[in-house]
Amino acid sequence: MWRATILTIFPDMFPGPLGLTLAGKALAAGLWTLEAVDIRAHASDKHRSVDDTPAGGGPGMVMRADVLARAVDAVVAATDSRPRLVMSPRGVPLTQARVAALAEGGGAVILCGRFEGIDERLIEGRAFEEVSIGDYVLSGGEIAALVLLDACVRLLPGVMGKEASTAEESFSQGLLEYPQYTRPQLWEGRPIPAVLTCGDHAKVEAWRRAEAERLTRARRPDLWAARAVAGKRDKAGTRRSKTPRRDG
Repeated sequence: MWRATILTIFPDMFPGPLGLTLAGKALAAGLWTLEAVDIRAHASDKHRSVDDTPAGGGPGMVMRADVLARAVDAVVAATDSRPRLVMSPRGVPLTQARVAALAEGGGAVILCGRFEGIDERLIEGRAFEEVSIGDYVLSGGEIAALVLLDACVRLLPGVMGKEASTAEESFSQGLLEYPQYTRPQLWEGRPIPAVLTCGDHAKVEAWRRAEAERLTRARRPDLWAARAVAGKRDKAGTRRSKTPRRDG
């Protein structure tokens, strides 16, 4: 069972839009579980304060380590091996490969920050890893957590209709996905590319591959460059493996 535990000051945001999608159906079917924990419930004062002014001065407020630690310790056992993640714009970029690895595990504990951030001692003291969904800043980690959950849950067995669909989509092979078409055959003077209706599966596959490469080169030169480096490394490894050993 894939289990998600979300620590947030807005537990009512979950499951949010996920409850209306395939992820919601999978949640109702028991294919995964979601626990939204209210951090404020672990505050010690009558105002349920979870933040304070930043040490050293500066604008905004910082989420307190002691309050967050009580929330984490109350719901996450010391023996819980699930990854502990903090959604943060300064974190390691979330990739499809990381999503697939998370989906293959037992779930995740996700902490949603707010205000100016989280006391660094909590991140270090409770072994949280910072994860980013992009180079921009959101009002809080909740929307980012929903993105991560959606990306992971859709890969769980039984959630999506066809397993092949996840193998051919963007990033699965280091490329963006090729263009998709469906009926009608002609729309506003724009026809479906003839190769897709020719019945020759080899030609269709070659066209899709070429289009995926074209789009990746044009839109994501970083992915294309990384793919080229990986290809050279693989070729070098193959050459070395074919070189006969000479002893003595």
